Amino acid sequence: MTEPQPVVELRGITKRFPGVVANSDVNLTVRAGEVHAVCGENGAGKSTLMKILYGMQQPDEGTISINGERVRLRNPQDAIAAGIGMVHQHFMLADNLTVRENVLLGAENLHGIGRKARAAIAELSERTGLNASQDALMESLGVADRQRVEIIKVLYRGARIVILDEPTAVLVPQEVDALFDTVRSMQQQGFTFLFISHKLDEVRAIADTVTVIRRGTTVGTADPKKVSSRELAEMMVGSELPSPETRESTVTARDVLRVSGLRLDAGGSERAVLDDISFSLRAGEVLGIAGVEGNGQTELVETIIGMRRASAGRIELVDAGGRARDLTRLGTLARREAGIGYIPEDRTRHGLLLTQPLWANRILGHQTRPPVSRGQLLDISGARRDTERIVKDYDVRTPGIEVPAAALSGGNQQKLVVGRELSGNPVLLIASHPTRGVDVGAQALIWEQIRVARHDGLAVLLISADLDELIGLSDTIRVMLRGRLVSEADPATVTPQELGSAMTGAEAAA
Repeated sequence: MTEPQPVVELRGITKRFPGVVANSDVNLTVRAGEVHAVCGENGAGKSTLMKILYGMQQPDEGTISINGERVRLRNPQDAIAAGIGMVHQHFMLADNLTVRENVLLGAENLHGIGRKARAAIAELSERTGLNASQDALMESLGVADRQRVEIIKVLYRGARIVILDEPTAVLVPQEVDALFDTVRSMQQQGFTFLFISHKLDEVRAIADTVTVIRRGTTVGTADPKKVSSRELAEMMVGSELPSPETRESTVTARDVLRVSGLRLDAGGSERAVLDDISFSLRAGEVLGIAGVEGNGQTELVETIIGMRRASAGRIELVDAGGRARDLTRLGTLARREAGIGYIPEDRTRHGLLLTQPLWANRILGHQTRPPVSRGQLLDISGARRDTERIVKDYDVRTPGIEVPAAALSGGNQQKLVVGRELSGNPVLLIASHPTRGVDVGAQALIWEQIRVARHDGLAVLLISADLDELIGLSDTIRVMLRGRLVSEADPATVTPQELGSAMTGAEAAA
């Protein structure tokens, strides 16, 4: 049997930025019809390499060949013309447009904008599992559906080589299985996939080949069926695969957050987005909220932090002396000043100003408190000093604190956000997908910082699509379905599969 021909060949790819060599003599060969995984820690150069393949950046050295022909990809239009599509980790979508408008934007000449286009989008929606209406505004969709729209955009433009950047970050185990079934089916139809992921067990389950990049260069290619996750992790970061497991309990009897009868009505909908949500969270406790994307977790977090106004119910923060403060009608800044830290689910939309330097991003949400303010004035020198501390303590890999946040890899952006939100001794941390899209090294650091803060009495509300993370870090798990808390699980005994069943409603139906 002859070996499939290479459809992508990268030879000697080198890319330099001021003060940083992102890629150094990278070599990658992807064969027709395979799923080729690219693994490496944050800042290893994976994203830069994929942006070069997609025409978003130009290599300083090296060559690119597609289907045996050397090409120069000057922009994404060249890559699309060559049959390459990319689903970005941070979505390239317009919130004020509908699903259909986002798919058609820039591709109006393919199938027009009428019945033929609508039919093509409907077929792709069915293939990818998108249930949202084509007329739904993008801003109304959850993260999982946003990702599906991105995949539809790529397929609509005729891509045969598809780059998937962290495609399973928002999926429960059952949905991952469904995605992998779709990928395998598309393989049989001749599609080729580049699969960027930090979930090594999933890489080994779906990939035919895996290439590991470390510190900007390729360190090896392996058959994922013949190597363990531990061996892949050691290739990536030179250390063992971290575990989120928390062994000792630090839960106290003192309430920090009390939520009672919380309701959030949806405009024009009979069903409430949040319906009679009640729970308490104690000092030293991690309360995990499990749920399929779009079941109210985002709205719960945004209502507690003050980005949305509750229709009914009460939110109270309790101080060390047992005095409860009603936050229900307060604004976001007042809640932050009361001692709430917030790691948003999408750091680029709600956590960072990408064009601003790191020290300016340290100020966000803390602008009325030391060390970044002095009275009514900002303390810029204090912000710079504290940013230097965060960079050192949280291993944020950056040439300096003056660079814009956009210059950092996703994992280093996340470490900056986590460091900022754990500064100022918060009493409550709302952590929404705190390790989404970060490598095993950054995962280990973030998990350890949460463990340390929990040990010191911090109360943590944890929302995560990574069920191993949820089970490993949480003291208690509540399952959210259609805007209600429907069941409770013991992290010591529950399995990811059991949790996935509860999250999809299969357990209740049975």
